[in-house]
Amino acid sequence: MEKIRSHKDLNVYQLAFDSALQIHQISQSFPAEEKYALTDQIRRCSRSVCANMAEAWRKRKYKNHFISKLSDSEAEAAETQVWLDFALAFQYIDNKTHEDLMDRYEHIIAMLINMSHSPDNWIIK
Repeated sequence: MEKIRSHKDLNVYQLAFDSALQIHQISQSFPAEEKYALTDQIRRCSRSVCANMAEAWRKRKYKNHFISKLSDSEAEAAETQVWLDFALAFQYIDNKTHEDLMDRYEHIIAMLINMSHSPDNWIIK
């Protein structure tokens, strides 16, 4: 097992980053009138999942700060799921794409919860 040296080495970060890239790609086909509503929001929160994980990783010296940033990341992942539901309801994405991305975000959320429930495995002592 390789040593984790940065947030980029975390499986949860890699999954979230890949998911954000996929969301960016599929949202390019959203209607122009959604540019500042759905498109901007879903891109922003999916990217924020990753950004908050990077911040959490750098705040590992402080258990409560670490947990707080993981919580922020989890909230952004849940928000991403809401926007995916809207994209499906508006028929901007198909059922398969929706299911695949929802499953990815369920895994991301589960991994973040596991990390926040066992912070001593991650924090710098």
